Amino acid sequence: MRLQTALREQAGHCAALGSPFMARLMGLCADHWPLDRTIAARMEAWPGDIGPKAVSLPLRLAGGLHALALTGVAPELAAAYPPNAASDAQLLAALRGAMRDHAAFLDRWIDSAPQTNELGRSAVLIAAARFLAARHGLPFVLSELGASAGLNLHFDRYALRVGGRAYGPTDPVLALEPDWHGPDPESAEIEIAARAGVDLNPLDPSDRDDALRLLAYLWPDQEARLARTRAALTLPPAPVARGDAIDWLEARLATPQPGRLHLICHTVAWQYFPAAAQARGRAMIEAAGAAATEDAPLAWLGLEADGDTPGAALTLRMWPGDLRLGLGRACFHGRWVHWAPPTG
Repeated sequence: MRLQTALREQAGHCAALGSPFMARLMGLCADHWPLDRTIAARMEAWPGDIGPKAVSLPLRLAGGLHALALTGVAPELAAAYPPNAASDAQLLAALRGAMRDHAAFLDRWIDSAPQTNELGRSAVLIAAARFLAARHGLPFVLSELGASAGLNLHFDRYALRVGGRAYGPTDPVLALEPDWHGPDPESAEIEIAARAGVDLNPLDPSDRDDALRLLAYLWPDQEARLARTRAALTLPPAPVARGDAIDWLEARLATPQPGRLHLICHTVAWQYFPAAAQARGRAMIEAAGAAATEDAPLAWLGLEADGDTPGAALTLRMWPGDLRLGLGRACFHGRWVHWAPPTG
């Protein structure tokens, strides 16, 4: 029963985030659960909260199924997935067959938490970095917390298209075109002097299995997300360390960055850190901010859930001075941006 509840909750989130296929898939699984008793027994025995706000078992299952479709090892499933059309009966039969024939694969797959590297979020990183560049005119040192495969650390290599104008390189690896509300981004150019990230379980975009995991957790009927990720996977990997984000950041903050703006950023990651880690990290960043100078400023940018709607809050703190700014809100997947930086 609790798994069916989690599946239905996930179906609602998928529908709200523009994926009718995923909403249908999760709904069918809920209505006909258990589709396979081996997989069901493993998932039902999972301890704790299995829903979308915790270990996300529905998304783990969906990711494993999508991986089977992407690799072609389950041809009947692939035939029932977008861009193909299939009836509910056809999709349900394909799901049952895949769970039966590939139970061992799915059992291994769900051991790991869902992991995406949502490139749509680079739209707000580009806009915020241009906001900072207009005020400081310094090269950036990037420190991304919860960086996954580090694809968003390359945001200066992507273009942001707003109001018929492109912001970014003339030959971008990919272009982002969110539904944009608010003023245009600043025209100041971004220069990245150094970039690095950290993740508890970083993925290597040059590794075939890791690349499959990144693609499999994107939703099958959202081709634009898949195309962006495939394009970003062609870039040389950005350095992403394996480890605790706060421990890693402590070492990063201990290294002075004269003549550079140190930008700490995270998108839909901080909200999952334990409360004690958040408190320690906040105190650490504030202490580093108190020591910041005009020649070595510090900025802390986040796109995180704040209990409000729609989407997530885009917040920025800047030192010296500890300026606390709201920059607007954005969709968790970057489909839309309500850009509202302060004026003056």
